[in-house]
Amino acid sequence: MPEAMLEVSGICKTFGGVRASRNVSLSVPEGKITSLIGPNGAGKTTLFAQITGFLKPDSGSIRFLGEDITGASPEDIAQAGMIRTFQVVKPFAGQTVRDNIAVGAHLRIRSRRDALAKAEEVASEVGLGDRLDQDASSLTVAGRKRLEVARALATEPKLILFDEVLAGLNPSEIRDVIPVIRAVKDRGITILLIEHVMQAVMSLSEYTWVLNQGGLIAEGEPRSVVSDPHVIEAYLGKGMAQRIAAREKTDA
Repeated sequence: MPEAMLEVSGICKTFGGVRASRNVSLSVPEGKITSLIGPNGAGKTTLFAQITGFLKPDSGSIRFLGEDITGASPEDIAQAGMIRTFQVVKPFAGQTVRDNIAVGAHLRIRSRRDALAKAEEVASEVGLGDRLDQDASSLTVAGRKRLEVARALATEPKLILFDEVLAGLNPSEIRDVIPVIRAVKDRGITILLIEHVMQAVMSLSEYTWVLNQGGLIAEGEPRSVVSDPHVIEAYLGKGMAQRIAAREKTDA
């Protein structure tokens, strides 16, 4: 594997009596698409929030590009080159698609004219080039997902953490957005994504970690991970996992 761009070591986070992150460690290689999967409530978004500075871990460390960023602010982490998207996309009300994307561009570009030019460039890359003057709040769910990708790209990141960027899309829309994500990687940007759409995980991800109840239960290439009995049990329950194992044994 290539050199690690992001290293998470022994992260723990507790809310009251709930252990949202239990000694989580992972190493994200530069230039790859990797993924974090797991059932609802597994702690995936909480982990993203800690990595990107929106939550401070109780213990453990986070290193990005060799620098310790544990507890750093989201702004400082974004300036360093790591950006995240959010499950629920909330465009800036009353602003066009162009203006929304330009907000991301202003992280590195002071000139308004240059930021708007950057917004146009990025919009074309994600399939929003013909909607630049449209009110962003009028976009469909699929359009808002593309907008979220565009705002992240406009910051000129080295690493993007995509949080369920395909959630809420129909199969046709998913097929259309997958090449957009792949094109982000082809630009040399490293990607770590949270995703429930297994079609996307199988198509895009080269390595995946499985989180359940705040702790990692499996990791490896997606096709081998999804057949792991512990992963099947986490998603479908112990009874279903046992029935699948019994059926496979009978078929063999």
